[in-house]
Amino acid sequence: MYSEQDLLNAVQAGAISPEAAAALRNHVAAARATPTVDEEHFRLLTGFNDIFVAIASALLLAAVGWIGGTVWAPLGGAAVAIAAWGLAEYFTRQRRMALPSILLLLAFVGGVAGTLAGVIAENREAIEPWLKSFESRQAQYAIVGVIAAVIAALTAGAAWLHWRRFMVPITVAAGAVAVVAVVMALVLGLIPGARDAVFPLTFVAGLGMFAFAMRWDMSDRERLTRRSDVAFWLHLAAAPMIAHSVFNMLGVFEASISVPTALLVIALYVVFAAVALAVDRRALLVSSLAYVLYALVSLFKTAGAVELSAAFTGLVIGSALLLLSAFWHRGRARVVSLTGSLSERLPPVNQPRLAAA
Repeated sequence: MYSEQDLLNAVQAGAISPEAAAALRNHVAAARATPTVDEEHFRLLTGFNDIFVAIASALLLAAVGWIGGTVWAPLGGAAVAIAAWGLAEYFTRQRRMALPSILLLLAFVGGVAGTLAGVIAENREAIEPWLKSFESRQAQYAIVGVIAAVIAALTAGAAWLHWRRFMVPITVAAGAVAVVAVVMALVLGLIPGARDAVFPLTFVAGLGMFAFAMRWDMSDRERLTRRSDVAFWLHLAAAPMIAHSVFNMLGVFEASISVPTALLVIALYVVFAAVALAVDRRALLVSSLAYVLYALVSLFKTAGAVELSAAFTGLVIGSALLLLSAFWHRGRARVVSLTGSLSERLPPVNQPRLAAA
């Protein structure tokens, strides 16, 4: 199985011509009866060896972290970060293995964050009395927020270094999440009362992440390069921020929701589906799926189908999503036609044209 990035690399290396690569894309699209751009490709596996290497790497990193942590808590995270970077030099930079590259990136970023958090934990006995010396509770929150922001900022910097070296698509999303963590930590720590507005702040952060993802998407509308993979992971990070905050502000899981609230949840899911169709990304639908399932279960229980409410819900939502998948291209054509001039910046609806990679 070859990804779009593999085709692009082959064209750049002179192994095949740009026309041959474009013809192959169009042939595969015609065979599947769907435009290549609508497939939402991203590399996760290049073969079973990816799984084999990922399992071995996870075992090695866990062992390294465990051994280092027994010596000194921060050393565990540092050892994981160093080992992950070293393994990436071969499995990412030379072998270009997809799943191990994702695992090693997450291990590296997590190791850096763990090292910094470990330093704080090791000095907790000295930090706590110093914090308590401030009589103002807001001052204490501010200091904690600044410390968390520094950790997140250094983690974002580590992600940027990893991106510069290895160019793993998920790295940009990891760095963006760290930047969001910096902003959230500063806002929650420095602004009085901000902790009561966590979900609205998360919603705003999710919209910002979504806009950042769209910037990457619009730079590669036909999704032929690594930029599309970067946008995929950014959408995957933005979707739960948006969906979780919106539905929590509605109080979906707080108690047995009312019929109007359940109908509102379903209506919002339809809006999310329209957005997903327009931008040709399915992450928002997946992230909000749990909430609409819960809303439908509540509706069926209200209607009297208590014992079969979950079954009816699965039947309705499963059928709807399968139909949406089957008619995704037609649905996109209808939704994109309503966006006016904005359609020129969205992924194309028509079959991809023969073009150089």
